[in-house]
Amino acid sequence: MKKITEFMKRNYKIVLPIFILIGLLTYKSFAQNEVEKDKVILGLLGKILPQAHYKPTKIDDAFSEEVESNFIKALDPSKRFFLKEDIKKFSKYKHKIDDEIKENKIDFYHVALHTFTERLKETQGFYKELLSKPFNYEKDECIDINYDSINYPKNKKARLDYWRKQLKMNALSRLYDKLEDEKEKKKDSTAYTMKTFKVLEKEAREAVEEQMDDYYVRMNELTDVDWYPIYINTIAAAFDPHTYYFSPKMKSRFDISMSGKLEGIGARLQKKGDYTKIMNIISGGPAWRQGELEVGDLILEVAQGDGEPLDIVGMRLDDAIEHIKGKKGTEVRLTVKKLDGSKKIISIIRDVVELEETFAKSAIVDYQNKKYGLINLPGFYIDFNKRNARNSTSDMKHEIEELNKQGAEGLIIDLRTNGGGSLKTAIEIAGLFIEKGPVVQVKYRGEKPRIDEDTDKTIQWNKPLVILVSELSASASEIFAAAMKDYHRAVILGSKQTFGKGTVQNVLGLNRYSRFPDKLGALKLTVQKFYRINGGSTQLKGVASDIAVPDRYSYMKIGERDEENPLAWDKIEPAKYQPLDFYENKEEVVRQAIERVNSNNQFNLINEYAKWLKESQDDKTIYLSMDKYKEDMEKHQKLSKKFDAIKNYKNSLKFKSPAYELPLIQKDSILAKKREVWHKELSKDIYVEEALKVVAALKLKIMN
Repeated sequence: MKKITEFMKRNYKIVLPIFILIGLLTYKSFAQNEVEKDKVILGLLGKILPQAHYKPTKIDDAFSEEVESNFIKALDPSKRFFLKEDIKKFSKYKHKIDDEIKENKIDFYHVALHTFTERLKETQGFYKELLSKPFNYEKDECIDINYDSINYPKNKKARLDYWRKQLKMNALSRLYDKLEDEKEKKKDSTAYTMKTFKVLEKEAREAVEEQMDDYYVRMNELTDVDWYPIYINTIAAAFDPHTYYFSPKMKSRFDISMSGKLEGIGARLQKKGDYTKIMNIISGGPAWRQGELEVGDLILEVAQGDGEPLDIVGMRLDDAIEHIKGKKGTEVRLTVKKLDGSKKIISIIRDVVELEETFAKSAIVDYQNKKYGLINLPGFYIDFNKRNARNSTSDMKHEIEELNKQGAEGLIIDLRTNGGGSLKTAIEIAGLFIEKGPVVQVKYRGEKPRIDEDTDKTIQWNKPLVILVSELSASASEIFAAAMKDYHRAVILGSKQTFGKGTVQNVLGLNRYSRFPDKLGALKLTVQKFYRINGGSTQLKGVASDIAVPDRYSYMKIGERDEENPLAWDKIEPAKYQPLDFYENKEEVVRQAIERVNSNNQFNLINEYAKWLKESQDDKTIYLSMDKYKEDMEKHQKLSKKFDAIKNYKNSLKFKSPAYELPLIQKDSILAKKREVWHKELSKDIYVEEALKVVAALKLKIMN
């Protein structure tokens, strides 16, 4: 009987052997209740994960402890509901969940969820009382919002006081904003009569009460269909951060997102505790064009046009997404908490976000009396279902041909927001810069690595090459950058290292492996690992830049190494390849660039800013007296002004579209506007400026 890995090797997809499910998944149609469905899903994961995951975690007592802890945290991330006695009650399951998975039981899930719903009812009974009268804003007290470090309340009295502080913190934040708004209104019009502190304080409490009313309406509407996937994902996440269960509802949304067309703001979101976090801005999309939303921002409130903002803190991610997305042409106003801790309202006009926005594009710039090209490659895209569809390989070839026609002397490829995509096109694009040879090694569990090579001897670009990367460059972009570095073909300039995602996932529809009549959802499963041709994995370590430059994320937790349960870095035998003797002065150019970066006032300011952002992010103490809260906010705002020079930076470079695009721009006003925005951003980009200095200084040793 063939092993799973043998099936995977032959088909490049998982085909699970039916024998593991015989006797387990034979059911009568239409006779199953939700509990039986939950057990079916658990049984499938209990079989599939150990059999097919690249590096399966042992389902034992240690695994059980992790699942228990993470599900409790998922239910109550801010430790507002459970009491210490509840945690003690749950502890009897600490070493039983692994047995429950093997026995197809979900007792812990039901006990934990039942306890949570009971605590939910209790807290619903007292928040209105706490908000019925003014808080004492003169009392010198604070609250710690580092939820990982604080303890669960020891009793109901302690929980009530914790709730008082939480509600006071929310009211104080709103009150401070209202007071500042009144000052601005008075500045704008001396005739304006400012509202009193008493009136504003009452409005702040009423706003918090309304927020809590909405919160409990949402929470009371949730059923097992909503909660059970959260439990299942604590099991999946114990294997690695990219293994994930999609409920039928989430699978439908995933399919839509993969189709490449959505109406919304053009951002990828992730749930982080109680918050909805910006994980990626889609290049060319509405948020990208608007320019103020950034990776790492936390969305606090969502308003539709001029409507009242809705607080989405604590809201499930899929519900938050429903409020954020919307029809083309409509306005959404997001109240976000920035990386530096400040709040900002960002207005975005929704639009259709299509694959068109993620295609490669190029620009020409004159520098030191020579022309240079820049290609922005947001992703490695391909459509296997459409024969003549655009793909990143053919588009890159086209852009390079046009740059060659216009006499570009050097090329910069910008991968800073490239989250990956098609491995096939990453290999083919690498082949545009080398004659032939291995590009990447791909390995299944228990198998020898497969070496994927460029076999086309044609070289599209035989001049100097610099690749721009950041902490957000991931997966296939890391494969391409790593190959160019290992061949000594390009100079890598950017963050200290790239994201570090060196794994590959497949999505399995669970109904393929069960006769259960209802939809079961799908499992995204890690099945492969990438290795560089030098033998090192891109997992965790990513690709180190030859020239490391500071950016705002330098000290942030943003890469694969900062995820929970990432697979480890390791090394295999290197592939047989010959590094190129391409440049006569690469080491000298790199050394000079490092010295230039280290002595550059703007880069030093960015590094100082990055450190300050990290300190702000780590400061989890919120003052609850008005005087200290105000003092802390003003101190923060004063410090932030020091870094305005970063946003206001401009270089003297002028970018323009390649010749072939000029007639298109004349006919298409939307395209013209997109290019205008992009070229303006490039003229403020110190990283592109430094990359240009590097590519202009490189001298070829040989001409191919």
